[in-house]
Amino acid sequence: MDRAQKEAVVAELGEIFESSGVVVVAHYAGLTVADMETLRAQMREAGGHVRVAKNRLAKIALDGKPCASIADLLTGMTVLTYSEDPVAAAKVAQEFSKENDKFEILGGAMGENVLDVAGVKAVAAMPSREELISSIAGCIGAPASNIAGAIGAPASNIAGILSTIEDKAA
Repeated sequence: MDRAQKEAVVAELGEIFESSGVVVVAHYAGLTVADMETLRAQMREAGGHVRVAKNRLAKIALDGKPCASIADLLTGMTVLTYSEDPVAAAKVAQEFSKENDKFEILGGAMGENVLDVAGVKAVAAMPSREELISSIAGCIGAPASNIAGAIGAPASNIAGILSTIEDKAA
């Protein structure tokens, strides 16, 4: 790899570290190519990405970034999983690590916050952006339907009373 290629990789990694909602660092020694393809497919399905990079270049890219302290995690055969959604990459990585003993989560970063293994597990347990949006929409929609039902109920009660009075009068 020549200098220009290395500079391009450092720039790409710097963009990943700045723009991602979450970055998870893991060891992947012993995983087969098929296992890595499975991880990539699961991550792509969740809206995330997988990146294997030289640790030295990743450390250079981390220099001056808010999450620079995760540089200590970059030893050995490491892989970066990341996503814009602050939960997606952590969820997929956590699930994948349960299925594969050779995929070992080391930690990660969520913005400026550095996460240890327990932190990544806690982030993975959080609801995703889509789940939060649907629950908020449900909370907003429920009162509206209750109000519509309450407004409609008296009219039906009045109609029932009027029909009863009409039946008695006839």
